[in-house]
Amino acid sequence: MMKGLSLRSLTFMLFIAFLLWSSNFETCNARRGKHWRHSRGTSASLYKKKGKSRGSSNNHHSGGTKPKSPPHKASPLPTPKPKAPPLPTPKPKEEFPSNPPAGHSTTFNVLDFGAKGDGSTDDTKAFQAAWAAACKIEASKLIVPAEYEFLVGPISFSGPYCQANIVFQLDGTIIAPTNSNAWGKGLFQWLEFSKLRGITVQGKGIIDGRGSVWWQDAPFDDPIDDEIKLLVPLNSSVEENPPMPVRSNLGRIMPSIKPTALRFYGSFNVTVTGITIQSSPQCHLKFDYCTGVLVHDISVSSPGDSPNTDGIHLQESKDILIYSCNLACGDDCVSIQTGCSNVYIHNVNCGPGHGISIGSLGKDNTKACVSNITVRDVIMHNTMNGVRIKTWQGGSGSVQGVLFSNIQVSEVEFPIVIDQYYCDKSKCSNQTSAVALSGINYERIRGTYTVKPVHFACSDSLPCVDVSLTAIQLKPMQEKYHMYDPFCWQTFGELRTPTMPPIACLQIGKPSSNRIQSDHDIC
Repeated sequence: MMKGLSLRSLTFMLFIAFLLWSSNFETCNARRGKHWRHSRGTSASLYKKKGKSRGSSNNHHSGGTKPKSPPHKASPLPTPKPKAPPLPTPKPKEEFPSNPPAGHSTTFNVLDFGAKGDGSTDDTKAFQAAWAAACKIEASKLIVPAEYEFLVGPISFSGPYCQANIVFQLDGTIIAPTNSNAWGKGLFQWLEFSKLRGITVQGKGIIDGRGSVWWQDAPFDDPIDDEIKLLVPLNSSVEENPPMPVRSNLGRIMPSIKPTALRFYGSFNVTVTGITIQSSPQCHLKFDYCTGVLVHDISVSSPGDSPNTDGIHLQESKDILIYSCNLACGDDCVSIQTGCSNVYIHNVNCGPGHGISIGSLGKDNTKACVSNITVRDVIMHNTMNGVRIKTWQGGSGSVQGVLFSNIQVSEVEFPIVIDQYYCDKSKCSNQTSAVALSGINYERIRGTYTVKPVHFACSDSLPCVDVSLTAIQLKPMQEKYHMYDPFCWQTFGELRTPTMPPIACLQIGKPSSNRIQSDHDIC
């Protein structure tokens, strides 16, 4: 009986052992399956860990690692490493700040692009970088902040691929280099805005051309204004010899080509307002091939004896409005050249300077076309000329539809001038062809003159026609020059009211043998 009981007990124990072994085998397989499912979803850091364990197999063979657990024991799950945080987006390098900071995507301050504004560091590259960023965004604003002085070399803020309506906010001061090396063999402009649509330069800042080094360094054969030849001193004194050229701060003579301070070329809808332009080497503000120009509330300031420093120079441009400006310079306050039409100038103060001029036109036998020009409500003080038209012999084309109205002159040498024999050299050859002048109207020109009230010198072959004079009242003021009576040559038109002094030299009506313009002459 004991033997039978032992056999049954042994059989039962074997059965229990089999059940236990089966249970452990299933548990191990279940855990292993869970582990591999987890491994498929782990990050690359676990893969690297596995690679490292493979790479450390030499340590296993040398006894450097613990032996593996027996297969029937369930090993604890490995704790996965946390995922690495995403890498931050790298910021642009400071030396190439091409993208604006968030929230300021349309404003670009030159200081943020590396400009120092200390008056001695060359900030040209910073201005170039700021413009490159502003150029990409419509209606952006480039800031030149107040209370800084920026040394900027010759630079072009150019299109044609820039977006429209960019604002150049000038509240600080921009100064030009006086080092002759900065200008090479000579440039025609210093600050240029080219091929843009809707460009505005505004603010309370200053553009300082520091032109004195150029004026003193100028060659002695620079062109001179033709009316200077009519100035005869009362004491017959001889003009002093001009000074010898002065060298720049590096001992080199400045280039003979002198730059315009601020030039706009080939642009549409241009506005310049609020700023001051001073001491330009040559012309202060120039517009070439522009359409839709607005200039108001600006100041131009240079000495009256600074050579060829026109205030505002217009050429091949149309639809222009200039008003509320103070212009003091060494040449024409406003110069209107060939290709200009629809120009309206009013409420301007001019002086010192050479007045407001149309021309000179027709130089080197070229064709000139100017039309629809109005200049009114202007005050001129201590200028060489008042309102003037000047053309070269040998030219062609026409000037027509001109009104000079309500001009107040004070101590002006030649208040009213037409000069079709203009010559800025010591001698010019006589030629028969000329730019045709017609429809030139003068009204309410009043004040004092110091040399000659009216000087009309029209072409022999193509006289001036339709010249009208209304309410002219000019009184002499003896100063240092010999004085003349009104002068007219080949000038035809009408006196609509009595004038003071009487201008009896004007021929009433039209010339009897006025040459008919050829197709080459017609604009």
